[in-house]
Amino acid sequence: MNDTVSFGYEDIDASEKTGRVGEVFSNVASKYDIMNDAMSGGMHRLWKNRFVARVKPQHGETILDMAGGTGDIAFRMADHGASVTVSDINQNMLDVGLERAVERGIDGLVWSRQNAEELSFSNRIFDAYTIAFGIRNVTHIEKALSEAHRVLKFGGRFYCLEFSSVEWPGFKEAYDLYSHKLVPQIGKAIAGDEDSYRYLIESIRRFPNMADFERRIRSAGFENTRVEPIMGGLVAIHSGWKV
Repeated sequence: MNDTVSFGYEDIDASEKTGRVGEVFSNVASKYDIMNDAMSGGMHRLWKNRFVARVKPQHGETILDMAGGTGDIAFRMADHGASVTVSDINQNMLDVGLERAVERGIDGLVWSRQNAEELSFSNRIFDAYTIAFGIRNVTHIEKALSEAHRVLKFGGRFYCLEFSSVEWPGFKEAYDLYSHKLVPQIGKAIAGDEDSYRYLIESIRRFPNMADFERRIRSAGFENTRVEPIMGGLVAIHSGWKV
């Protein structure tokens, strides 16, 4: 029996997902901020600030920022004096992040192309692991969570920021209309790429609900886990041996 996984608007063979997701992000890399603005109504900037405030990066601690290619989260954490390794499976995303770092005069970051499900890092070397808007794109969430647990030091912290569905009366219907009809058209107008934006919207829609995702995180070894919505449509997950 073939191992099938969700690719947004369709189920595909698991062996195909990494390559197809790679194509999506190669297509949108140069317009990633515009893409996030379109999908979140500009709210992603506030969400990222709130996320980093939850992480509480400390001077000198080592942090792995997974799926962090364009540097948005890493730049914020580096401002607090943390030593950040920015990792992404997509080289185009990393190239955008490197270019932005040079433009802003930010140095000291480590840039490393990595697959979240098969990290090349040694065991127990990071104080914290962050992943923002990235875990829904991996082929097997459980493998990515297991690798996050493996590379964290004992007492390390895991933080995940992800889009999710919302429960506000009437909001879901309004956002469904916006995301189904308008976001793909925005993608077509901005990047000439309707399908990539449709995938990104549908990958959010098919992401596990809060209870299911919390269960998966706990199963990976993060027993002290808290999953909660912040600012309405976003789910922030921060967990680990200490929170």
